[in-house]
Amino acid sequence: MLPLLRRLADGQVRVLRDVIAALADEFKLSDEERAQLLPSGGTLTFASRVGWAKTYMKKAGLLVQPKRGTVQITSVGQSVLNSQPQELDSKYLERFESFMAFRNAGRPDPDQPQPQQAALPKDQTPDEVMETANSQLRAALADEVLDRVKACPPAFFERLVVQLLIRMGYGGSREEAGRAIGRSGDGGIDGIINEDRLGLDAIYLQAKRWDGSVGAGEIRDFKGALDAKGAQKGVFITTGSFTPAAREAASISRSYKIVLIDGARLADLMIEHDLGVSVAATYQLKRIDSDFFADE
Repeated sequence: MLPLLRRLADGQVRVLRDVIAALADEFKLSDEERAQLLPSGGTLTFASRVGWAKTYMKKAGLLVQPKRGTVQITSVGQSVLNSQPQELDSKYLERFESFMAFRNAGRPDPDQPQPQQAALPKDQTPDEVMETANSQLRAALADEVLDRVKACPPAFFERLVVQLLIRMGYGGSREEAGRAIGRSGDGGIDGIINEDRLGLDAIYLQAKRWDGSVGAGEIRDFKGALDAKGAQKGVFITTGSFTPAAREAASISRSYKIVLIDGARLADLMIEHDLGVSVAATYQLKRIDSDFFADE
């Protein structure tokens, strides 16, 4: 916040985009840091942080936006700079009534005592807090999903694997895929699924519900099973992990295309494709529609 306010000390109306670039130079950000996106992939991290700094100080009355995409310091902001603060953060802004009104907006009854609002982490914006919380919740869910999968019977696991691939767009239909399962032990192949709806090519599956690591030997055996079927594409899925030697064994052959999916990736794919999980709550994050205000 303080570097942003100092950039506006001359009282001139500035284009926010130019201010963001100037601050990036001031902080000596690398090209990689300037291009860094929030986990959602839709917003530049640094631009988001500057944007929230602007919003907070605007709510406190330190800044104004004379027109879209611009920013200017106010007399209140000048007074803050003249006081030469060592640091400017949301705690400092709590001395301004307009900022507290912004903070308390949406509470059921402002006159009634409310639970103390948790302070935002000092180095995170609200966007980043939401992204971090979502990542933590997703990681916890992935752990729980994987524990449940490890506890299920082998036959259920093999059906789960086929269901997942159907959700991902393979197999054509559940009925077609259903005829392909139930072949455990059939030459090292646990299932077969069509690569497309027309069945132009087949993908052979190996599914191992293991706690440990799959080694290079199992991958070589799977290659042998593919060769016996005259197949070239396979997916090896395990609830455990793959050793470096196993990953190398899967990648070195030009005759076969073998994809390895370990437990962590399996859980992520199940969550991504809503297999074994359901939506508990939905929160919509809305932003201003610039096109709507294009003629303002």
